[in-house]
Amino acid sequence: MANSRSTAALIAITALLALWSTASSALEAPEGRVILTVGGDIGTTNRGDQAVFDAEMLAELEGRRLETETPWHDGPKTFSGPLARAVLDAVDAQGVQITATALNDYGAEIPVDDLRDYDVILATHKDGERMSVRERGPIFVIYSFDSHPELHRETIYGRSVWQVNRLHVE
Repeated sequence: MANSRSTAALIAITALLALWSTASSALEAPEGRVILTVGGDIGTTNRGDQAVFDAEMLAELEGRRLETETPWHDGPKTFSGPLARAVLDAVDAQGVQITATALNDYGAEIPVDDLRDYDVILATHKDGERMSVRERGPIFVIYSFDSHPELHRETIYGRSVWQVNRLHVE
């Protein structure tokens, strides 16, 4: 009898620890409109096998503000948003590249090393204003072109996807 009680207690403790472990690694559900969906090789989700983010959730992640010139704007602009690596960390991404896909289904493969080595941001704001779709929002992949002259290449320009709404980790 005592042995079966010990076994039952051990099973209950194991189940509670498993639930606690799952809850502690869970990503909160968005309260606002979803602007980014992340899927693929990720360990933390909040909607099926994907992680979805609203603007507030992205704003809570480690971010950066950078001023840089781009081929698509006249003069330097100030962009801000979460670091791409912070988004990957939030979803426990395990891949070596992501595919950033825009609202119009244009996509570009971006090595995870780029995101970490160059502090690439998923810009949600330009010059202090939230970027609308007309302004290349809701999210624009921005490299710090002025800080890294070696980034002034067509390959990198092609990775600077705007109107991003999906990331797929591979």
